[in-house]
Amino acid sequence: MRPRALVYGDVDLNLIDGSAIWAQGMVQALARAGCSVTLVLKAPVRTGRLVDPLRSLSDVTVHSPHAEGRIEADRGMTPKEAAITLAEVDAADPFDLIVVRGKRLAGKLSGGPLAGRMWTYLTDVPQSAGEFDGASKGELRRIADASRVLLCQTEELRTFMESAVPATAGKSVLFPPVVVLPDGLERRQDGAPEGRALRLVYTGKFAPRWNTLEMTSLPKLLDRRGVEAELHMIGDKVHDDPEDPTYSTRMKNALETGQSVVWHGGHPRAEAMRLTAGCDVGLSWRAPDMDASLELSTKVLECGTLGVPVVMNRTPMHERLFGADYPLFAASEDDVVDALALIGKNPESYALAVERCRAAAAEFSLEAAAGRLTEYLAHAFPEPSEAVLAAAAAPAGGLDGLLGVPAQGTGNGAPRKLRVGVAGHDLKFFTALLNYLKSRPDMEIRVDHWRALKVHDPERSQELVDWADVIVCEWCGPNALWYAAHKRPEQRLVVRLHRFELYSGWPRKLDIDAVDQVICVSPHYRDLTLEITGWPSTKVTVVPNWVDDRQLGRDKLPGTQHHLGMIGIAPSRKRLDLALDVVEELRREDPRFTLFVKSKLPWEYWWIWQKEEERAHYEQVFHRIRRSPLLAGGVVFDAYGRDVAAWLRRIGFVLSTSDDESFHLAPAEGMAAGAIPALLNWPGADTIYDTRWIHADPASMAASIAATVREGRWESERLVAREQVTTAYGLDEVCRQWTALLAGTPVEAVSAV
Repeated sequence: MRPRALVYGDVDLNLIDGSAIWAQGMVQALARAGCSVTLVLKAPVRTGRLVDPLRSLSDVTVHSPHAEGRIEADRGMTPKEAAITLAEVDAADPFDLIVVRGKRLAGKLSGGPLAGRMWTYLTDVPQSAGEFDGASKGELRRIADASRVLLCQTEELRTFMESAVPATAGKSVLFPPVVVLPDGLERRQDGAPEGRALRLVYTGKFAPRWNTLEMTSLPKLLDRRGVEAELHMIGDKVHDDPEDPTYSTRMKNALETGQSVVWHGGHPRAEAMRLTAGCDVGLSWRAPDMDASLELSTKVLECGTLGVPVVMNRTPMHERLFGADYPLFAASEDDVVDALALIGKNPESYALAVERCRAAAAEFSLEAAAGRLTEYLAHAFPEPSEAVLAAAAAPAGGLDGLLGVPAQGTGNGAPRKLRVGVAGHDLKFFTALLNYLKSRPDMEIRVDHWRALKVHDPERSQELVDWADVIVCEWCGPNALWYAAHKRPEQRLVVRLHRFELYSGWPRKLDIDAVDQVICVSPHYRDLTLEITGWPSTKVTVVPNWVDDRQLGRDKLPGTQHHLGMIGIAPSRKRLDLALDVVEELRREDPRFTLFVKSKLPWEYWWIWQKEEERAHYEQVFHRIRRSPLLAGGVVFDAYGRDVAAWLRRIGFVLSTSDDESFHLAPAEGMAAGAIPALLNWPGADTIYDTRWIHADPASMAASIAATVREGRWESERLVAREQVTTAYGLDEVCRQWTALLAGTPVEAVSAV
């Protein structure tokens, strides 16, 4: 069944600008990804330049509240009116996902009936730490909590949002601008212009920070340099300048009377792109205060797709996309004139600019956008499993059985969903899996969240017993003991056991005969569990921890191969001291090697810091960092937080120097992020990780890291590591195993070793 998407942008589709093009591209990409799409218009239709092509698409419905007389015909909807309208449209036949653009609108929707289904496109948000106040963070936190997915235009924006608003971490995915060539429009094939004027082109709004007034002087300035040029300006939206009341008048006058300026006015997008394709160079030169923007200009990409190189500001984002040696970077009017004069006389520079722009734009095609959305939709709306539906239809019954309702269906012909209850005091290690289970169309999920390890509401827990087909206890603690004592005879009970509980008294008190499966995260801890508890081996199985490889799989930053990382250094058995041994060995030969530590500090854990031996360990470690010449400038402590995926972009090796671990997720997360794991041989490490990543001692670990970088093997080795972890511990694989487990079918695990 095709997912149904409701789309609304706080944009006017009568005007050609980046936000309007976003709405058109989003609808087309969703339709191509397999959705049935309804677009709600903010403004009354005064021109069909952008709307008409969408009306012609199958599975796309354009909804205009103005045409129905619900909104006054002379203005666009306010965010409040849009929120009411969207809720009413949805109420008639609820949609699967609600794609919205506009912070104010998303804020109003976050407390309403659309919360939980929102796919929010983030653009109009503060883009620097100085702009973020408490109110802004609070609003974005509410939006993030209400959103199923947060769509970010660039990796830079996603990284910034995750560090500024932790609630966005784990929900943020990339959705770059979409560039679609109208049917029949061909790319520019000519090389550098010869024997005629250099044709410059700008398309979009005319506004002070976009330097559009300054652009109108370029033909005259180039003429003084011996370069004949003409400027083509496309658009009809002239902004006012609050600081200069004369701006709009001067801008219009320059468009109408400027030397060698041709003002084409507003045009349908296809015609605007055709005019652009007939020019030689696009202009996207903006005011310096826009260099910090975390957004990417759609017009730059459109020009690149057409084979028209673009003059633009030099920013880290632009350097990443176009290369540091791109010949058309400009920071001032003089730079623009210099760059244009160069390519007007140098065909090689012009050819290089065309090649770079075309290559960059290829990543932003409609096909690429539809591919991204197809992946996101598949994760958000997984296919039902015959095994799960069969388990739900089995005569376990739950309340249905108690009330005499047939178990095999819902009464309306739809197959009955498997009822899964999840119980525990701390679900942070279960969150990704819980979100996945809630998204499955063949399961219904309820959670009994205990207020503390031993504190719960017995009535609520009993309600879960009466309702569920399967109960999952996260942690083998008092929750597992209670459910083992109260479960129905035909009800299945699954308990996930961590290292913490294994050495407590709870497993020995558990009625193992009432438990169908105990889940351990590694073969080594399965063996330890059997040894300590004496439980039957058939009762204990291994389903590994999962790694969210989609979120972690991001582009690396420059210099990453010399960056080591540790996630979590407390308690002392994490052995930061051994990691320092590795760093000192490496920095004897190459001072570029640096250790980055992302962790709470030990004194932030009261139960650790109250132990004298723990304090003594860390006092010695930090004294060593301060005094060692080799460690000076070589150890960086980063704040603990949920932005691990963003942090791992600059990490090339993830260290695991612990005395003991049940699984140790950090190396696996590093592998998914494209880093190489480096582990000491703690007990059971070789049952989780390939022995190629395991080292006998800090010296051999350092030698292996140094050789990997020195011999140029870092790139190939990290790709091997990522493939291993995705195959064995990727979120899709572990979710597959859990789905089989809950359906009561055999779990076939994939091993990384």
